[in-house]
Amino acid sequence: MRNLVVVNDPKEWSFSQEGLEVVAARKYLTHPSYTTLEKVRVINLCRSLGYQKIGYYVSLLADARGHKPMPSIEAIQNMKDRAIAAIAGSDLQEIVEESLSKVQSDEFVLSVYFGRNMAQRHERLANALFRMFPSPYLQASFARSDKSGRWRLESLKPMALDDIPAGHEHFAQEATTDFLHKDWRPQKRAQRPYDLAILVDPELPEPPSNKKALQKFAKAGEEVGFNVEFIRQEDYSRLGEFDALFIRETTGVNHHTFRFACRAEALGLVVMDDPASILRCSNKVFLAEMADQQDILVPNTMIVHRGNVDDLVARLGLPCVLKQPDSSFSAGVKKVATTQELGLAVETMLEKSDLVIAQAFVPTEFDWRVGVLDGQPLFACRYYMADGHWQILKRDGTGKKEDVGRAETVPVEMAPTRVVKTALKAANHVGKGLYGVDLKEVGGKVYMIEVNDNPNIDAGFEDEVLGDELYLRVMRTFFARVTARHRGWGSA
Repeated sequence: MRNLVVVNDPKEWSFSQEGLEVVAARKYLTHPSYTTLEKVRVINLCRSLGYQKIGYYVSLLADARGHKPMPSIEAIQNMKDRAIAAIAGSDLQEIVEESLSKVQSDEFVLSVYFGRNMAQRHERLANALFRMFPSPYLQASFARSDKSGRWRLESLKPMALDDIPAGHEHFAQEATTDFLHKDWRPQKRAQRPYDLAILVDPELPEPPSNKKALQKFAKAGEEVGFNVEFIRQEDYSRLGEFDALFIRETTGVNHHTFRFACRAEALGLVVMDDPASILRCSNKVFLAEMADQQDILVPNTMIVHRGNVDDLVARLGLPCVLKQPDSSFSAGVKKVATTQELGLAVETMLEKSDLVIAQAFVPTEFDWRVGVLDGQPLFACRYYMADGHWQILKRDGTGKKEDVGRAETVPVEMAPTRVVKTALKAANHVGKGLYGVDLKEVGGKVYMIEVNDNPNIDAGFEDEVLGDELYLRVMRTFFARVTARHRGWGSA
């Protein structure tokens, strides 16, 4: 890829870089030789990137020409939006706190040069901000909250050459030279028709897919025709580079995974989990209503609020199970056996949420989990309860996984027909994505417990029957949807 550094006046450029073209902004905007260039990245270092300033028009025209401007108009606008800055700060809160832990004042300004900062302790935060808001130079302002003592990201702004603080010039030059040199030669990639991003978090203690499974997904994606790249939450701004997004982090509505799903869908990507699936599966109230409307058998269920707490024992009996409406994978789920336990647990949950889901307790040796993809069964597993526990996962007092029951995968055709049919009926009323339906089989009856988006698919467990074919089926579904979408655009 060819790099063009666009500045107001090339005489202002003092950074040495062999083979690099430095061009005046007016020339880039008006000279016909730049209109037909291909495989070009424009590094926009104009004095001002404000609305209708010359730097603004450089990025605007570069976007229109199919060049890759840095910063893009989207990045410039996102940095101006205080709401987006607040979301970014929330997503990066842990990194922010770690980076600024030794700062004594209540305000701090971080200068970022192609993802780097002069202080080594701020490098991780600088890189994360650069990946979220790709801009050659940017400045982030932080303030410490009076009440909580936690840092918040107040504002972001792109910096031009003239904005570089005194004493930073040499470091900025070094960072610029290193970045342009590192990316001078394009990476050799196989000539596959489409690009797939897999969103992961290597720090997640309980990821939905282990490392071996992720590699199998990547290999399967390449086999069907995708260039596959693993991305992280810092890569939000890069979604437009891809044709499809596969989320392999535990999802949540109040979480960056939901924002990724919404953004990907808005950009026209094929995405699993899609926003509607995340919303529906994370909402236990919706699942309870859906089961009732579709005549799907579930344990006796009650939506609890402060006005009907006193009716709970009479309707469900004890023991019973309490769930936060947005709980998933055994987190936020509590079994209570006495009226005292019930009162304390309900009160604690109602302090966080106006509604609580309560269900009659149905003891079984194992739960069925049926994986469903695009309306068809993908795998069937028996998940046995952890030793001496009522759930598959046993957690300690802090919520961390303490023990887990064994899993046994069986061919779908060997699973009870009524279990598979119930799973398909439930999943198909949620959507056409990838789901894990949890069920209990008791006395010849099948009860749906919940439908999970983003189900666990770990190498050595859920793939025990299908092996690599499981990963290929997921990727073939992605490829078929991407192909259909592009075919539809071509005929529009």
